[in-house]
Amino acid sequence: MRSYRKELFFQVPTRRAYINITPQIEQCLAESGISDGLVLVNAMHITASVFINDDESGLHKDYDEWLERLAPHEPVSGYRHNVGEDNADAHMKRQIMGREVVVAVTDGRLDFGTWERIFYGEFDGRRKKRVLVKIIGE
Repeated sequence: MRSYRKELFFQVPTRRAYINITPQIEQCLAESGISDGLVLVNAMHITASVFINDDESGLHKDYDEWLERLAPHEPVSGYRHNVGEDNADAHMKRQIMGREVVVAVTDGRLDFGTWERIFYGEFDGRRKKRVLVKIIGE
């Protein structure tokens, strides 16, 4: 059994963003040389997420509007966490969208269902954050 580890870094200019990181994960898989195993992709910050879904702009807009209804950014005074901060909503959005994904690796490829892609979800951007990629297998 072998393992591979890499950190990816993201700094988006907006408060929220949804970025298809599948190509970066596929590059990590190629670098790892692992043909059968598992890949873990984990947002290493409590106001960001990693999730799997379709790469369709209407869906991303729907996510953004839905999450904003569930955990609106404003009024920031509505959150106890926001004493000196303004990102309580981002913590809640991350909780809903998830911390990480695990994908099977078969014959050196991500073993996806139709239309599945890996996304980095940013809910409190404008600063550098990291995503861990850990691949184990043979």
